[in-house]
Amino acid sequence: MTQISDPKIAFAYLRPACVLLTREPSLTNVETLSGQLKEVNDATLQQLQDYVLFPLRFVLKVPGPKKDKLVQAVAEAMSYVLENTCIQNWQTLHDLLSELCLCLCSPTDPGKPADRSEELKLAVLRCLDALLHAAYGDIVFRLFEPIMLPGLGAAISLLLALGEKEKSRDIQAAALKCLQALTLQCDCTQEHVVPSSEDRLAIGSTMASFLPGITMAVARIITGDLRQGHVVTVRAIKVWFRAVGLVMEDAQLQASEPWKTPSSDLGRIAQLVVHRTQDWVKSTVGKLSVLLKKIVSCASAHQHWKVRLEMVELADHLLARCTQSLGECVGLLLEALVGAVNDEEPRVRERCEVALREVSQRNQSCSSSGDITGGRSSTQTFTDVLSENLHSLATSLPRLMRTSDDQKKLFVLNVFLGYIKVLGPLVSVVLNSAAHLERISKALMQVLELDVMDVCIVEERSYSSPIETSSVSPDSYTAHTQRKHFLYFTDEKIFSVLMEICRTLGYYGNIYLLTDHFLDLYRQSSAYRKQAAMVLNEIVRGAAGIGVATESQGLEGEGRRCSAAKEDLKAAVVSVMEEYTSLSNWHLITASEETDRDRQDQQLLSPPRLLSISNSDVSSINSNSLQVIPSSFSSQSLPSSTSTIHQLNSNIWQLCIQLEGIAYFSQALGLDFRPLLMTSLYPVLEKAGEETLLVSQTALGSMWDISKACGYLSLKELINENSDYLLNDISLNLQRLSQHPQAPRVLTVMLTHSDRSLLPLVGDIVQDVLMALDLSYDHTAALFCSVLHVLVKALARWFPSNCNRTSKSPIPKQTSTDQEVLNIRQFLLDYRKQKDLAEGIGIEEDDTEDLEVPPPTEGEDVEDIDGPDVKAELPSHLSITKDVMERCIHLLSNPSLRLRLKVLDVLELCVCVLSEKENELLPMAHRCWPALLQRLTADDPLAVLRAFRVLCTLGETCGDFLRRRVSKEVLPKLSSSLARQAPISAKAGPVYPHTVAYKLQLAVLQGLGSLCQRLDLGEADLDAVCEACLPYLSSRQPIRLQEACLSVFRHLIQVDPDAFWFTLNELHCPSSYVPPHPDLQPVQLNGMGRPTDEYSDNVLKLLREEFGSVAATVNQPAI
Repeated sequence: MTQISDPKIAFAYLRPACVLLTREPSLTNVETLSGQLKEVNDATLQQLQDYVLFPLRFVLKVPGPKKDKLVQAVAEAMSYVLENTCIQNWQTLHDLLSELCLCLCSPTDPGKPADRSEELKLAVLRCLDALLHAAYGDIVFRLFEPIMLPGLGAAISLLLALGEKEKSRDIQAAALKCLQALTLQCDCTQEHVVPSSEDRLAIGSTMASFLPGITMAVARIITGDLRQGHVVTVRAIKVWFRAVGLVMEDAQLQASEPWKTPSSDLGRIAQLVVHRTQDWVKSTVGKLSVLLKKIVSCASAHQHWKVRLEMVELADHLLARCTQSLGECVGLLLEALVGAVNDEEPRVRERCEVALREVSQRNQSCSSSGDITGGRSSTQTFTDVLSENLHSLATSLPRLMRTSDDQKKLFVLNVFLGYIKVLGPLVSVVLNSAAHLERISKALMQVLELDVMDVCIVEERSYSSPIETSSVSPDSYTAHTQRKHFLYFTDEKIFSVLMEICRTLGYYGNIYLLTDHFLDLYRQSSAYRKQAAMVLNEIVRGAAGIGVATESQGLEGEGRRCSAAKEDLKAAVVSVMEEYTSLSNWHLITASEETDRDRQDQQLLSPPRLLSISNSDVSSINSNSLQVIPSSFSSQSLPSSTSTIHQLNSNIWQLCIQLEGIAYFSQALGLDFRPLLMTSLYPVLEKAGEETLLVSQTALGSMWDISKACGYLSLKELINENSDYLLNDISLNLQRLSQHPQAPRVLTVMLTHSDRSLLPLVGDIVQDVLMALDLSYDHTAALFCSVLHVLVKALARWFPSNCNRTSKSPIPKQTSTDQEVLNIRQFLLDYRKQKDLAEGIGIEEDDTEDLEVPPPTEGEDVEDIDGPDVKAELPSHLSITKDVMERCIHLLSNPSLRLRLKVLDVLELCVCVLSEKENELLPMAHRCWPALLQRLTADDPLAVLRAFRVLCTLGETCGDFLRRRVSKEVLPKLSSSLARQAPISAKAGPVYPHTVAYKLQLAVLQGLGSLCQRLDLGEADLDAVCEACLPYLSSRQPIRLQEACLSVFRHLIQVDPDAFWFTLNELHCPSSYVPPHPDLQPVQLNGMGRPTDEYSDNVLKLLREEFGSVAATVNQPAI
């Protein structure tokens, strides 16, 4: 629609509506005029501005109460006019400002907002904002003349009250935006009047009168209820720092004119005029500092990123304009700025980095030109301010970490990190100050104190077999890594920032200075040892440039220091690693011996004269050093009273942190770490064999990290490539076992994570182990049995054999009718042949067949038939297995139950490995039988359980060889034991499945069926087994025992199906069998006609599974 552009036509068009509105001030007339105004273009409306504003202003001036809707409509109409025209008359600006403020304030108390509708207030505020933006030329500066102080003060007070007290966010934001526009600080997209330096000075002088009220009220808004939303908070921060920047600007304070006596025309208004003297500035800065501290603490940790971004703008704005005048606040402003260096929002970080570069450049230019003058605070360089702030923050850091909430702690640490990043390469200069270095290091020591009272850490033992874990990916170790618990914080983000602080110190600091200082702390006291190790680990990583956010620039702009030189880094790593792996810091006790059984076993595990490192010169240097021993096997060197949970946990965490450190060092050096493997890999393997779960997991994780850093594809390659000097160290240490009791652990870990290519190298070591076992088995048997167990398990893995090989294959299940006919025919033929032989018929032909010599095969040398029978040399793995089995036979009668159980495990594995060579297995089985029989028949139930498992393995591999022995010596006792326990288990409660007796019953039932089938036992033995197992078919027995009993009968049915079909039907027969012919006698079974009882369900299940469905067998003839 085309707008009216001719002023005369527009005047004629608008005149009736304006006259009508003046005569009748109603809502309808205001809306009519408002609609007509939109049909006039802007240029024409500018010429008619006073004419169209008159009736609208007249409505507001009419005495008496007015409806909110009417005033709102008038304000909206005026807003349209003001938004599209300019105010060129000072009197119009003044009057409109007064009239709009009167619409907002209370009639009885002009300083407070009126109780009007929110829509009205919002419309008037928008109109007021449009008025201030419409002021043209210099007339707006007349608002800041001294004569205007009362009116301007009333408007400011009203806007502050609306911004602080209103509940509507829109009204709060609109009031604060008007306040910005009123002080010529608006940042919207419209065009604004740009004041000259003189005008800005005049505005600043006038606003100085209102600065206390504005800053205090707006500070209350910023630190108020979070529910007001981020928009209000952001707008309030803008108002605050722009007002302060306007009044406290350095350029204004330096250019301020001498004080002139106010004109007498001002009267009492002269009392409101403020002269910005040095005393006034000093007093004001002190008050602003208090407010700024509240604002920074509240807004810098705000949840919304726009609020944090505005805090960066605040700090940048004031540091750029008011560095000298706000000297007392510079530290706080820097704190707000550097606290955002590590903000999680990229836009905040980027703006912060830009601001810091600008601050740094301004500082450098001022320092070089010598422009900084004034008191002590202004003569200090920016670096001095930063370093003093860093020192002050480090001093208060432990207190803040103890008393603040996690959000505050995170902010404080981000500020700490920000100072270091801002200083950049100048950190090394700051750290050259002993006071700074001491304060920062002690703060880190106190903040990083670990909570070591968790009992679970000591309780968790690495009993899981290492062979099963050898194929697990490295991620599984990191996934199961125990999270560190600290005394003064719980948030993982706080720990991450602390570690980044340490890395940044290492990146910018002097690597020699830092490592020497923290190594001194490490040696000084056990209270600092774990924290110092954590810091050292991260310092080395940071020095290598790992995990450091290098995109942020320090004070020297582009001149950022590179990471430490490789040689310097390597030297630092060597010194730290030597301290970590020293006797006093590496061989710490990690398990307590409290029970009598533990003490007895520890005496077996411990060498008779194990050296106590705690009595050496190393630990006598400092009385605070940990009481340590070479291994957790020693029970004499550490009094039981000192083996507290606290001490053990502390030792465990210290070892874990040191292991992590070695992994970090390998990452820092990369392939240059390979030469250091000669001294570092052996200690790590020692800890990988630890019984304490946390230590062993951490060591395995470190091994993975080392292998990756050094270019090895797997742990197997890492161990195989370095096996020469590892095995050399093991060999030497086995000869001094009393001083190096961990040597078997290293061999255990090597065998666990290597392959068969290690076998030729490890052969001599195995002989050393066996010889050491022979010489002092009383003291070292348990220690070496663990090694032998891992060795034989590795052999079983490297040379897999079928443990199910037997001299007689199992009888296949007969399913088809053709097979049954074939078997019957063969049975009759065999029967006839045996009968003829018994009667002497055909014996001559049979003898001649037996006497015939088969011709030699193609590959057989006929000439060598009469030569000597030379036994072929056994493969090395079989030879080693035989040697190990020899020792196991002797150790089966050891007094220690734990040792006997371990020996039985080793024996079972030996049988599996030797099963591929029956000629070697059977003699060894013969030799071990007497000792094994003792374990089966006269030992602790746990040993019987394990021994029966060995017997089942022997049955699988030796077959017929054991038939007579098992039948005569084992089965009777097993059968009687099962029969004796059956009534007990049938009546037992829910706790019974947790007893050893139940586990023994279950194991025997699970293995008995396959043993009988493999050994092809005779009818009498099978009857005995059947008699013992029948009670377990009862439904009163525990479910698992019933299932195990069913498995026994399934195997027995495979051996003799007819007999056991008859046995089951005698117990419970589901139906009668009708003879197919009248001449045949009916079949009578004891189970016929019996009511359903406790055995019925399991018997029917067996009959259905093994002999087909019951219905299918009803009309079958009995055989």
